[in-house]
Amino acid sequence: QVQLVESGGGLVQAGGSLNLSCAASVCTFNRCTMGWFRQAPGKEREFVAAIRWTDGSTVYADSVKGRFTISRDNAKNTVYLQMDSLKPEDTAVYYCAWSPRWVEKRELDYSYWGQGTQVTVSS
Repeated sequence: QVQLVESGGGLVQAGGSLNLSCAASVCTFNRCTMGWFRQAPGKEREFVAAIRWTDGSTVYADSVKGRFTISRDNAKNTVYLQMDSLKPEDTAVYYCAWSPRWVEKRELDYSYWGQGTQVTVSS
């Protein structure tokens, strides 16, 4: 069983920053992937960023490249999403996700999901 708990969401003005965190269990056999997805009102859930636990390799959605940074702290078993230069279109519920394999962007590749944390960016 893997339990994911997101935190760090809130209300911020356009151009501001937020730091999201996701507390997770240890990566078994060091082959897991942690990802961030988001879902805006009336929209489908979309991929944001992912990180492979062992080597720290990352992948980002085009819409957040250069603005968001995903990272992990092995000692704390926590993944982070640093969000800078936020735009109103970034407004969504952000979800932390876990996969037992080395995957990237496909939602179906992730097995466990957090409850989500709301991010609202005002114009």
